[in-house]
Amino acid sequence: MSEFVRDQWYVAAYGSEVGRELLARTILGEPIVLYRTGDGTAVALADRCVHRRFPLSESKLVDDTIVCGYHGFTYGTDGACVAVPGQKRIPRTARVPSYPVVEQDSFVWVWIGDAGKAATTPVPRAPWLADPGYATVCGMEPLNARASLLVDNLMDLSHETYLHGGYIGTPEVAETPITTEVDDEAGVVYVSRHMDDTECPPFYAESTGLAGRITRWQDIEFHPPCLYLLHSRVAPVGVLPNADGTDPDAFHVEVVYAITPSTENSTYDFWAVARDFAQDDAEVSDYLRESNRTVVLQDVDALNVLEKVIADEPAGYQELSINIDTGGLAARRILARMARAGDPTKVGS
Repeated sequence: MSEFVRDQWYVAAYGSEVGRELLARTILGEPIVLYRTGDGTAVALADRCVHRRFPLSESKLVDDTIVCGYHGFTYGTDGACVAVPGQKRIPRTARVPSYPVVEQDSFVWVWIGDAGKAATTPVPRAPWLADPGYATVCGMEPLNARASLLVDNLMDLSHETYLHGGYIGTPEVAETPITTEVDDEAGVVYVSRHMDDTECPPFYAESTGLAGRITRWQDIEFHPPCLYLLHSRVAPVGVLPNADGTDPDAFHVEVVYAITPSTENSTYDFWAVARDFAQDDAEVSDYLRESNRTVVLQDVDALNVLEKVIADEPAGYQELSINIDTGGLAARRILARMARAGDPTKVGS
């Protein structure tokens, strides 16, 4: 089974999802309810009334408090109970956990773990999602599989050739070797695949207008435990960045995945595609939104199948890894180390 990495920031929702309607999410096995106060502040509380465990997400928002829909226990934004039915005295233990929340780069991030560590831990960045120089499409798909399978999937893009042909996959993706670097101090894994002369897949041909062969770069940054960035560059064959680093003749796409474990065997797959071209073209946005969602759903279907296979296989099964797996294996090592660090019973094990 998966090992959760705690004492970390995780994406609970897009900012646009959180409003005056109560929103239920389960993150690292913890049921959470999200909403906004009257002044627009996002709030995250445990989604269980202390009285009889009724979900607060199935209750009622009154001003900035949640009134439990079962027996009327009422909770403030800090999780403290402010009213109970039939008595004036509020029990000292009448409180639900509250979670630190930060809104950044269009995401609502929630801290899972020791709340005292939240203020000193930077929230991961995906600045293109809030940059007026980029146009963004986004979505979220639930995955009935463990989060580690999605990490493996995204760290090895050779599967595009086989799983996503007709959308983003071409033969050259699988045929081109990768380079992998690991920054152990920062805890970041980098995987790069640069294709100098490749077929242009429909995803880019339709959105950029490029025809024929192209130069295509895929530069991955994985920031464990949960943020994946793919810096994608496409240009006509032979067109490279200038010596000063500017790159005016290429098209740039920043693909962002926030990988949020829900339970041991389910995951929220938040995805976004930001581009620096055709920012005001609604047809390009519609095309990229539908195409990328199709690609994500192809991954979801494959990983849901894989989860069932893993659940039914005998203990001790040994998988085979090859060169294309170096980035994914590095990510696994870092995630395992982070999980041990967050669990005192496993430190040194």
